[in-house]
Amino acid sequence: MNDSAPQPALDAAATAGVTAVAPAQFVSWLREVAPYVHAHRGKTFVLGFGGELIAAGRLTALVQDVSLLYAMGIRIVMVYGSRPQVQEQLRLKGLSSRFNEGVRITDAAALECVKEAAGEIRLDIEAAFSQGLPNTPMANSKVRVISGNFITARPMGIIDGVDFEHTGVVRKVDAEALRFTLANNALALISPLGFSPTGEAFNLTFEDVATSVAAALKAEKLILLAAEDGVRTVDGGLMTEITVPQAERLIATGQVAAAGLDELRFLLRACNTGVKRGHLLPFGLDGSLLIELFTRDGVGTMVASENLEAMREAVLDDVGGLIKLLEPLEADGTLVKRPRELIEREIDRFTVLDHDGFIFGCAALYPFPEAKMGELACLTVHAQYREYGDGERLMKRIEARARAAGLARLFVLTTRTAHWFLKRGFVAAQVEDLPIERQQMYNWQRRSQVLVKNL
Repeated sequence: MNDSAPQPALDAAATAGVTAVAPAQFVSWLREVAPYVHAHRGKTFVLGFGGELIAAGRLTALVQDVSLLYAMGIRIVMVYGSRPQVQEQLRLKGLSSRFNEGVRITDAAALECVKEAAGEIRLDIEAAFSQGLPNTPMANSKVRVISGNFITARPMGIIDGVDFEHTGVVRKVDAEALRFTLANNALALISPLGFSPTGEAFNLTFEDVATSVAAALKAEKLILLAAEDGVRTVDGGLMTEITVPQAERLIATGQVAAAGLDELRFLLRACNTGVKRGHLLPFGLDGSLLIELFTRDGVGTMVASENLEAMREAVLDDVGGLIKLLEPLEADGTLVKRPRELIEREIDRFTVLDHDGFIFGCAALYPFPEAKMGELACLTVHAQYREYGDGERLMKRIEARARAAGLARLFVLTTRTAHWFLKRGFVAAQVEDLPIERQQMYNWQRRSQVLVKNL
């Protein structure tokens, strides 16, 4: 607590959120979030959203969430759109809209409406970041917002005989100026307008701008907020996580639903130009940005350049994740407790299942070369992943490691899961069938069943 000034007493409204959650649950949640905070600090995220989010009254909530990310040391570029606001400006002036293939044809009058809408939204966003009311998420917030002519654009031109006039596409991003802005702890705010070397202004899509900015900065993430809850297949299935090759294959075979398809193409473009992750999130879900960044399962759709799930041999950095995975089974007696020091010494024995830094499965091999036998130990999969065959995958990996080590048989000691191993080729055996060294370490109080499998 800061001793320089007296602290006001918390009223009932201010403490309602804390008292609604048990202290232990709150502490546990905060500790679970900590690894994501460490992972995201200092990274660059480009966040793109359309005027539909603002029209839906979601701007204040988004600004509060982005302010929290800013406070955590994440470097943020925000790119906004203004389609419904431009439509409203045109309506008020009695002007009609013209589109071709879903793209606005921006004549001189429409361009003035684009400028007015973009300027008004910019001021609204800057005002929202300037809030600092007590008892709100913006209390004590100090976010500097810098806008500027970061985007050089060119006209879209004449396509199939249609002149798009002042509608343009991104030609170049002033990445150096943006990096300078971010390095000086400011949030960069970019409008859907670009400018030519001759001083002309062009109406751009926020998706094009956000994708181009993310690619130029080699950002960690491109995040698009849209009305859709993610990318779906034509039969309605939500694709929560997909790699670039998988997405390209689904698009080529016509298996992606129309809603979200355009956004998916922008995410693919970003990932193919150096951006590590692309995300499509629903702006209609309150806090979707925080849920995606600070929970394991997240929301919406994530596109990655490579498969985020890997089966690999463990390293010292995995010790913490292994302990957290094994602790519940050690607590209920399913596994024998292993101190951290022991796991560190034996880390090369372990194989892990890693999902984007989260260890959700493991198994260990302890060889007894003289007996040409190996012990399969600590075969564990997180409770939320036990219906997907990961336990069997781990077992096969340990069998392969045992064969490579010249072992002829594998054994397990278990008190509760004998039936699982029996279904997978193990047979009941006696303590006397174990290697001599393992017989001497057998725990007669646990009376574990001995099961053996020929490799």
